[in-house]
Amino acid sequence: MAKVLVFIDNPGAALKKSSLELLTLARSLGEPAVAVNGELTDAVAASLAEYGAAAVLRPSAQDLNDFLVAPKAAFLAAAAEDTGALVVLLDNSPEGKEVAARLAIRLNAGVITDVVSVDADGTAHKSVLAGSYTTACKAKTPVSVLTIKANNVVPEPAAAASAPETVTVEVSAGTVPAARITAREQKAASGRPDLTDARVVVAGGRGMDGDFGPVEELADALGAAVGASRAATDAGWISHDAQVGQTGKTVSPQLYISAGISGAIQQKAGMQTSKVIVAVNKDAESPVFEIADFGIIGDVFDVLPQAAAEIRKRKG
Repeated sequence: MAKVLVFIDNPGAALKKSSLELLTLARSLGEPAVAVNGELTDAVAASLAEYGAAAVLRPSAQDLNDFLVAPKAAFLAAAAEDTGALVVLLDNSPEGKEVAARLAIRLNAGVITDVVSVDADGTAHKSVLAGSYTTACKAKTPVSVLTIKANNVVPEPAAAASAPETVTVEVSAGTVPAARITAREQKAASGRPDLTDARVVVAGGRGMDGDFGPVEELADALGAAVGASRAATDAGWISHDAQVGQTGKTVSPQLYISAGISGAIQQKAGMQTSKVIVAVNKDAESPVFEIADFGIIGDVFDVLPQAAAEIRKRKG
């Protein structure tokens, strides 16, 4: 059975849904091992066993987070060589892609990003040209490095829990050329789901005219994440980490609600793989209606508060 290595970076107190998706996908491709950087809590260890990890690999150096991505790539390369992994799976975040690129150079491996599914033979399916096409591609190298978009795999525990052995991988962060992180600033918690992992996203654009209150109200009623167009973030109405699009984050939720966003190609690139798209815009000619499953032609300041009120009413 082929060996598959999954990289989980700083899992925190519990594994995120995107990490469970990686583990589920790994089992469909072979025998999964997991390389974990950061603290490994009992809850995370239990989840790794529940999802069938055969081994858990930990770096001998505990200061990888004091540097940028080079030491993480070195750790993952050593872990891949130790396990004999033929496939390495990472998340599709900007840092995940950078680690994947550096790892591919170390392993002389083919790297494929923006993957939405992988066949049993290793063929990866990915979105290209701003999501206009889905292509099938396969690395010709012995090892493949793949970054997987969130919300494209249904997380499923293994039929029987495993008892993974913990293996220490020798790596010294200080000997790997890398920029050192000198300071960190804690981001204020919003209480909402992470944008790239959320099953529901409510996004606002230029049509919100600086007032994201209705977007946040509807998002909170749905338990959703809040997103935005580049125009809204550039205007300073909401932080740049909420930007969805070609130059922002790519999301693929079960439900995406677009409010006051025209739907230009740059925006489509970040959200058009969503399972269901609902567009609210007073301009009936907006491009977003071309890809929307449901369209509402109306003022966002009328539609969104009514929708939030009705959802709260039905939830009791």
